[in-house]
This record gives sequence, structure tokens and C-alpha cells, in this order.
Amino acid sequence: MASAFKSSLPLEVWAGIECTVNRVGEEYFDQLERNGHATRLDDLDLFAELGIQAIRYPVLWERIAPNGLENADWSWADERLERLRELGILPIVGLVHHGSGPRDTSLLDPEFPNKLAVFARAVAERYPWVTHYTPVNEPLTTARFSGMYGHWYPHGRDDLTFARALLGECRAIALSMQAIREVNPDAQLVQTEDLGKTYSTPKLAYQAELENERRWLSLDLLCGRITPSHPMWGYLRHGGVTEAELEVFLQNTCPPDIIGINHYLTSERFLDEHLENYPAWTHGGNGRDNYADVEAVRVCSEGLAGPRTLLQETWERYQLPLAVTEVHLSCTREEQLRWLHEVWNAAQELKDQGADVRAVTVWALLGSYDWNSLLTRCVGYYESGVFDLRSRSPRKTAIAKMVQELAAGRKPNHPILETPGWWHRPARLVYPAVSCGNSSGAEGQRSRGGNGSRPLAIIGATGTLGRAFARLCEVRGISYRLLTRQDMDIANPASIEQVLTELQPWAVVNAAGYVRVDDAEREPHICLKVNAEGPAILAAACAQHHVALLTFSSDLVFDGAVSNPYVETDNVAPLNVYGCSKVLAEKLVLQAYPASLVIRTSAFFGPWDEYNFVTIALQQLAAGNTFVAAEDAIVSPTYVPDLVHTSLDLLIDGENGLWHLANKGAVAWADLARLAAKKAGVSVNSLISVPSQELGFIAPRPAYSVLGSSRAELMPHLDHAISRYLEARR
Repeated sequence: MASAFKSSLPLEVWAGIECTVNRVGEEYFDQLERNGHATRLDDLDLFAELGIQAIRYPVLWERIAPNGLENADWSWADERLERLRELGILPIVGLVHHGSGPRDTSLLDPEFPNKLAVFARAVAERYPWVTHYTPVNEPLTTARFSGMYGHWYPHGRDDLTFARALLGECRAIALSMQAIREVNPDAQLVQTEDLGKTYSTPKLAYQAELENERRWLSLDLLCGRITPSHPMWGYLRHGGVTEAELEVFLQNTCPPDIIGINHYLTSERFLDEHLENYPAWTHGGNGRDNYADVEAVRVCSEGLAGPRTLLQETWERYQLPLAVTEVHLSCTREEQLRWLHEVWNAAQELKDQGADVRAVTVWALLGSYDWNSLLTRCVGYYESGVFDLRSRSPRKTAIAKMVQELAAGRKPNHPILETPGWWHRPARLVYPAVSCGNSSGAEGQRSRGGNGSRPLAIIGATGTLGRAFARLCEVRGISYRLLTRQDMDIANPASIEQVLTELQPWAVVNAAGYVRVDDAEREPHICLKVNAEGPAILAAACAQHHVALLTFSSDLVFDGAVSNPYVETDNVAPLNVYGCSKVLAEKLVLQAYPASLVIRTSAFFGPWDEYNFVTIALQQLAAGNTFVAAEDAIVSPTYVPDLVHTSLDLLIDGENGLWHLANKGAVAWADLARLAAKKAGVSVNSLISVPSQELGFIAPRPAYSVLGSSRAELMPHLDHAISRYLEARR
């Protein structure tokens, strides 16, 4: 059993910016340029508001001195490190982050270690007050991606290239710290690594054992543990590494002052020779056996080892101070919160039991780009983080509030935390379940429960939008109650009071309403009562109970007199009764409860109902029936799943006021039918385009009602939405 460490110091909250500068072929992919932090000094003040004690911060070799140290430009680092110093935030300076150095070197360059050490010394001399360094981030992961899998430069695909890259990185770390400590003897090494475990079938146990031993390789090298009796000695020697290359690490040890664990759900793998159970893209092998290599979370019946187990294994192996140096997931907002909460609790529990756990690092403050392709492509796939960059300036998400709570020593208490994350729920299993002999994941699920969590109340059980909210809350693990008008009449204060008192929801989604635009011209009083008076009464009740409210408005609040997308601050001028009811609803709701979230949207289409424009158009055209659509009314169609997901994220973030949500794109109704038909492979020979005035509408409609936004563009492009609609309909 590991020796105990007792500290009265609380677990610290650190943070980090995704700052990778990786090379693919001759092209460099720079996250700091992508996320804009390269030009925004004010970001540091936003970070300071979170209450963080330290930040993993880039002073990257490739950025500072791409053309040699004699041509280095220190201005960016000078300004930012000084600002961090003023703000009282400890910088943990990173020199290479998944990179391979400037163009005149590479991970296979025998001089790479010495060259990085020269740069490291220059950094230390320029900033002698900096005390914490990560010369090379995740050397094992970088060596795998660059030397074994061929993703990054120099694109190797064999054990020797992997080993040479890893040894070069680890030697660079040791020499860099030696150079830094000649300037600042008290400088500390914070060495990060991803230590995901591998599971397998009995037949492939030998491969899993190799990979589970290999995951410690970078840390074992730095600690001088790779001796002839070490399991990895033979592996490295067999791959072509010389004894002299290994003995260097025995003679020049550089144990980390703090071991940083970067853990992702996809890091834990399962190997299975039964290829028929898995898609072809997962198939591979080791020259001896062919097998599928898949995410363990998708197949292991008991769940994963998880952050606590990995931290404990690291503590027991090294007895060195620990920190979790990256906590981030690409997922919906509540799952990001659940993951951070789970990792924090794991670290705190282990610290309470005597391990020297120093901090948990909230990663990707500004989100990240294109990690879904492992940074091999530059297509703009964005994952938001503590801040969302899709606004005009970085917007705080719900994660920011959690970080502030943790930094202040308060326990986060959002009701969505009561439900286990998707990695604990049965729906995570997409392949035939296999026992991985790991009980910790199941224990984590049982301990989190969630049956007593406060629900999200959804009004509109019979409508397209209400049912979509219920469906996606089910997928996202958000406890909810779907209410009919009989369950709660929003025009009746007593009915609202009874439901809010009994359910005690944390938020209410009003997805109900009068939607018959032409009929509203004949029965305006009914439309106004349902669409305006009811939401106003509901808003007042939610304000009294301090319950968040989300309600919906429409693009029909505008008159179409412009030719540019409408934003939230544009003047409203409805042409029909329905539009008037929505304008009045917006005014009354926000007067009664300014904290309400009011979302304007338009032209629904989705995969789960048969009565939206796209579905009907495709059905009629596929059958060869005549389908008539307006050629002159320009709208911004909205894919219902995108609308619901984004609305839920905003609701969880605590946003309020008016927001526009529609898929990016402007199209006439007839052209929307053509676009959908083309993607579906359906003939448009029976499509007839006509002016709107020939369609016989009773209520006048704007010729142009495209929704843009001055707050944030959060919705995907229409073209992508239609592709996903067709896939969901198959």
C-alpha cells in the first residue's frame, strides 16, 4: 500500500488553453490562431475571474522561434506572462505541445533534445521568475501519433520510429530541465501524460499487457526505471533501440516534481479478435493477430477504470505529487459538467485518503478545433469549453460557474449532476457487451444514482417541439416531465402553482403554443391568449419560484422589409396576428421575468414527425405527385434536433433574454425542397415554384425572414442539417 500524504492545503483549480501546434506534412495547425487567443490579451482577465490558481500556458518553440533563436520574437510571451504575473496566476509554461519543433528539426532529429534545451534556457533567462515547466506535453501520445500511427509529422508507422521519437522527447525534457535549473534551481517539472488503460479478450491479453506497460514508458524513462529487468527494456531493444540510448536515462534521471494525468474517455481501449462485431475502420493488428481496437466505454459491461483508479495506480507506482492536468469532453453541456464533477470528486477522494494530489485542471478554456480528426484536417469542427467562442467575444458557459464554485471551495449543486454521465449509462454500449474485469466503473454508476433529481418541466406533450425535447432529454440523461395542457394550464395561475410546487423543476420549457398562422386571423383572441397571456402568467410564476424559463418566439415578428438576416436588436414589425402574439409574448415574458430565455426560431423540420415541409415535400416528390412551393419567400429553416440541443445548452448555461436560433443559411421554400430532394436522390420534376401570393394564404407573411444573430451563431449550416435529417430518416 502506498504511503500516506497529509496536507491541509485544499485541492487547487488549475486551467489550460488548448494550444497545440502540430505539423501534418508541410502544414502547421495552430490552435492559438484558431481560437483567437493569439490576438486577445483580455482573455487573461476573463480567466482570472474564474478564481484559478495556475494555468498551463504556452511559450511554444514553434511560435516564438520558428526561424531560429537569433530571430525569436518574444513580444507575445512578454506581454502575456507579465499580465499573468499581475493577476496572480501561476503559469505552468509549456514549450512543445504535440509539436515537433521548427522546420529545421523533428522528433527524429538526434539534435532535437539539445535544440529544445537551448530554447528552454532562453525562456528561463528571459523569465527567471517562472517556476513550473512542461517542456514537452504528453510525449508518449505525441510519439504514438507521430511515430506509430502516422497521423503527425514525421508520419512514422513502426515501433522503432515511435521509440526514437519518444526517447528524443524524454531526453529533451531532461536536458531542458537541466538548462532551466541552471538559471532557476527551484524550477519544477510538471510532466503530463495520457495513461488510458487497455482491455482485451483472453486471446489478446498479451497485447493488452504490452500496451498497459507501455503507457508508463515516458514516466519510467524520466525516473530512470528502464533497466534490463524492466518489461519495456526488451520491447525497446527488439524494436532497434540500443543499450547506450537507454542507459542515458539511467545516468541522467529527471523525475517529475508533479505528474500530470490527462484522461479522456476515448483513451481506454478494448481489443477483440472477433472482427465481425465491429466496423471495418476499427480493424487492425500487430502482425501476429488481427483485431478490432475500439473505445472500451462502448463495449466493457462494467464500465471504465476511470480517473480515480488511474490516479491511484500512478500514486502507488511513483509516490510523486499528482495533478489532473486536462479535464475536457466534447459533448453536450451537462455531460461536460458531469465529467468535471466526477474527476474533481475522484481527485478529492484520493487526496482525502492520503495521496498527494495537488490540483485538477479545467482544460480547453476556449474550446478546441478539429480534435475529432486528431488534428489531421482543418475543417472547423469546434468543441466549446469553459468559454464558447461562437459569440462575438468569449462567452462563459455553465462550466465557468462550476469552476468558480470549485475555486471558492463550494460544492456544485446543479440538479443535472445527479444523473450519471453517458459513460455510465446503458446506452453507451454500441457493441456486444464484454466483461473487462473492471468493477470500478459500475461502482461509480451506483454511487451517483439520480432518481431523486429535480426534473426539467416540458410543456407541450402533443407538439413537435415538446416531444423533441423529451426525446433528447432522454438521450442526454436530463430528468424531465412532459406535460399536457391537462397536467398544467399555463393560462391558469393555480394550475401552474400546483405543478411547480409538486415537481419543483429546476427549469421550465414552454414548447406549447398556437401555431396555426392562418387560423389566427379568424380567432385572434384565442391566439393571443395561448401565445401571449399564458406565457406571461407562466413567467411570473417561474420568477416567484426562482425557476429558469425557456420559451419560444418566431421569425414572423418581422415584416421582411430588409435583405440581411435579422438580429436580436432589430425592430419588430409583425404582418399578421400570429406575429403580433409572439411580439406581445416576448414583451410580457421579459417584463415579468427578465431572466427568461426567449428564443426566436423559424421553419421547423425534423426526423420525428410527418408534417413538416421537408418531409412532406420529399414524400410527394418521391411519389411523383405535384408539389407546390413558394419561390419568393426566403427563410432560415431550422432542424429541430439542433434547435433543442442548442436551447438546452443555453438553458444550462443560464443565458437569458432574446436569442435567434436557426440553421445557417437562407433559402426560398421551393429551393429548400430542391436541396432536400437532391441530397435524397429524389426527382424534382413534379415540383412547381410559384409566387407566395398564389398559395392562397390568409395571413400575410414576410418575403424575407432570415434569422441571424448578434449574440452568437451556435447552429450548424443548413446543408449539414439536411444531411443529418436524411440519415436519421433512413
